[in-house]
Amino acid sequence: MTVPNGQFKRVAEAVAGRTTELLRAAIFVTDDHGIVTASSEDGCVGLPFALLGHEPENCLRIPLHINGHNGEVIIAEPTNNGEMVPPRLVQGLVELVIKQAAVVDRLTNQHELKNTFIHDLLCGSIDDEATILREAQILGMDLTPPRAVILIDAADYILMSNGSGRYEVGEAQIQRRAQLVIASVVGFFKLPSDTICAYIGDGELAVLKASDTKNLFAWVDHEDEQVHSSQSWANLTALKRAGGALLARLRSDTRAGISVGIGRYHPGIRGLALSYQDARAALSLGRRLHGQNGVHCLDGLGIAAFVGVSDECTKIDLATYLLGPLDQEPELLETLDIFFVEDCCPSSTAHQLSIHRNTLGYRLDKITSLIGLDPRRFDDAVQIRLALLLRSLRRDPSQLCKCPIPERHEKRYVGQMPDAPVRQIA
Repeated sequence: MTVPNGQFKRVAEAVAGRTTELLRAAIFVTDDHGIVTASSEDGCVGLPFALLGHEPENCLRIPLHINGHNGEVIIAEPTNNGEMVPPRLVQGLVELVIKQAAVVDRLTNQHELKNTFIHDLLCGSIDDEATILREAQILGMDLTPPRAVILIDAADYILMSNGSGRYEVGEAQIQRRAQLVIASVVGFFKLPSDTICAYIGDGELAVLKASDTKNLFAWVDHEDEQVHSSQSWANLTALKRAGGALLARLRSDTRAGISVGIGRYHPGIRGLALSYQDARAALSLGRRLHGQNGVHCLDGLGIAAFVGVSDECTKIDLATYLLGPLDQEPELLETLDIFFVEDCCPSSTAHQLSIHRNTLGYRLDKITSLIGLDPRRFDDAVQIRLALLLRSLRRDPSQLCKCPIPERHEKRYVGQMPDAPVRQIA
């Protein structure tokens, strides 16, 4: 028995089904060997049409050509409510159905190719960037603009049966729902050429969003723009605003729980995989810490980002980004160093710095306003301390605090006898 080409078979089945609905007649689609590939009649697929007993003079045959494979659509006595339909009308109708079925199949196949391409790209399966750019262009994607990855967890909508609480929907329904979410994403950004969106499996979609200022203009607040030491952090605030607005749109369209992870921009085609890793880590940690329906980014996860991210370079980059506003403030960096050496004690810190406590308070307030973290709060203090330590791993003298670290002086517990052994507090 002849094994039909996959696309030919899909189109044949679509043509047989649609033509049967329109003509209410027995439909047979055969391949170039005369074997029935699809039919409105049970038990005919795989059999030679010549053995089915239909009189040739009562059948209308219309050629079918799909991707280099030939066959026929055979209509047995086409009627409409018992009345004969003119052959020319039937032929025109069937040819239109064939064209529509071929276009739909081609688009579906292109979606699958695009999804696979993006998945492999983000997972780092890259050999040659020029080849990647050429393949992307063939699939209608322009990867030359700077792009960052927005990762969307829409599993509750794409994979879950309505109201069942279980993931048990069929593949066709998964693909249909994924395309609906993609359409919602592209419609939200309004510029399809600047927004590449693909379903990468497990209820997740990846958006390769053009991340320069021009393409994020609607979410850029020029009052809070900062000059960052790394281009990776540029426009991240605008990306997060865009992610928040996108989340609201998707939740409204799907009526389901959605979570979003934001990745930084990294230069080059290979940088898309790094941006995806950022978004993946942020989404995974953010969901566990804060639950669903949030927008998560590494710079907003606090201590968890330093503990939960395994890549050391990412953690060092994050530390450098968080402390970047202090690069031109050596006095504030010195204040932080002494503050931590003195176990966050304001009075002893002020004493070591030879300043008034009110001056220390002013400096700590300024640090808080610059980096958004308050050294007087425990979680923020731990995050700042970790960032200082991690940033020192860069071994870049220009990025390190140049202030001397004073030796620890002895501290006594209240009420300790003068001749008792002194216990130094770490």
